[in-house]
Amino acid sequence: MSTTSTVSDINGLKARLKETWMAGDYDLFSRYMEQGARIFYERLDIPAGCRLLDVACGSGQVALWAARDGVNVTGVDIAPNQIQRAQARARAEGLNARFMEGDAEALPFEDASFDVVTSLIGAMFAPRPELVARELLRVCGPGGTIAMGNWTREGFVGQMFKTFAKFVAPSGMPAPVLWGDETVVRERLGHGISDLKMTRRYYDLTYPFPVADVVEFFRQYYGPTNRAFASLDETSARGLREELIALWSAHNRAGNELTVVQAEYLEVIATRA
Repeated sequence: MSTTSTVSDINGLKARLKETWMAGDYDLFSRYMEQGARIFYERLDIPAGCRLLDVACGSGQVALWAARDGVNVTGVDIAPNQIQRAQARARAEGLNARFMEGDAEALPFEDASFDVVTSLIGAMFAPRPELVARELLRVCGPGGTIAMGNWTREGFVGQMFKTFAKFVAPSGMPAPVLWGDETVVRERLGHGISDLKMTRRYYDLTYPFPVADVVEFFRQYYGPTNRAFASLDETSARGLREELIALWSAHNRAGNELTVVQAEYLEVIATRA
């Protein structure tokens, strides 16, 4: 494959990813993820005044918690509609936070610009993980912290991705859940860090409605699910919906009118060398 076609292929893939993450309504979708984001953020114990970059920030679920604590926050995301929502939320609360469109593989910042770099269920979806790792390390100052939360292959969301793969052709990019594998993370980040702690934790996915409604909620509001269903004919879409309902039902820890599923993720806490 020539360099030109490679660049063309990557640009096409990036355009499709941007379209995917702009689909649905991630701001609404993410409101049900905010408590898990708060737990992830609070474990980092970041002092007020620190410079924090949240990569693939969505509509601000980690960044806004930090800004409320007096952290100097910047958020970047590939989807401009997410950035607009994050900015609007920060303005409404009078928070010191700035948000801008940006690519996790080519962050628009100088070297060592931040004390803390976070990405919760975000940068793991970029197509070239080696570039993501390089950029996370580059923009983090010496002695600073890089913190990620990444779905694991074995966990509930990994199983959900496997269900989608039965119906939707693979993208051609490395599996995002490889960021949830300790060995892979060590290979990607190891050359630039002095310390690395990895812990498997659970994200509570809690919805005040039954499983079938959760599947429909994902279809309407979560970009990747929205686009997956849109790509299928009626019969395949029905099959995917039935398999997703079965998966959620098998993992639901609540009753018929409530859905509570524990989704495993890998918490990565690295210290920049």
